[in-house]
Amino acid sequence: MHKSYIKGIKNIVFDLGGVIITLDRSEAVRRFVEAGLENAEELLDAYHQKGIFLELEEGKLSQKDFYEAVRKEAGKNISDEAIDYGWLGFLKEVPEYKLKMLEDLRKDYHVYLLSNTNPVIFGWALTPAFSQQGKSIDRFFDKMYTSYQIGYTKPASEIYNFMLKDSGMIPSETLFIDDGKANIEMGEKLGMKTYLAKNGEDFRWIFEK
Repeated sequence: MHKSYIKGIKNIVFDLGGVIITLDRSEAVRRFVEAGLENAEELLDAYHQKGIFLELEEGKLSQKDFYEAVRKEAGKNISDEAIDYGWLGFLKEVPEYKLKMLEDLRKDYHVYLLSNTNPVIFGWALTPAFSQQGKSIDRFFDKMYTSYQIGYTKPASEIYNFMLKDSGMIPSETLFIDDGKANIEMGEKLGMKTYLAKNGEDFRWIFEK
């Protein structure tokens, strides 16, 4: 018998990329390189961005300033649309069964999002294009916490502490699901129960009581 992840839990916190959305980093890299950003391979990471990509996710660069920074980095005039297309290359699939899972969980738990993300990807997620049902991402969570709005990326303790304080969650009553080992380790350090998910994994079994 597997251990109970849900015993004593009142809140469930999900990461977005790799947990709810299945990611394809190689496609994002390919698109950015094709657009003219030759060092995209070293700047783009599945868990934690670097350079100007990190600055966008930490809210240190606005979306407009990021576009300019990409053009400067590439040394050529890449269109805003080509840059957005590059970011959206990360998005392989939003499995419908995971959205149904979120809807079902909300009947019994408080369900939150804690994501290292940026205004390009999250802007897309806030549109009806996010799901086959035409529902935007905010329809699936009680509240959402994003790095570019808070000013810190996981695994910095500040983004977790902001979420915990704002939501009033008690860490010991909270299950945190993420696909980044360092992010999970910080969650554990702060007293949360955790589950390390693999990109695209069907982990619905952990909600069995």
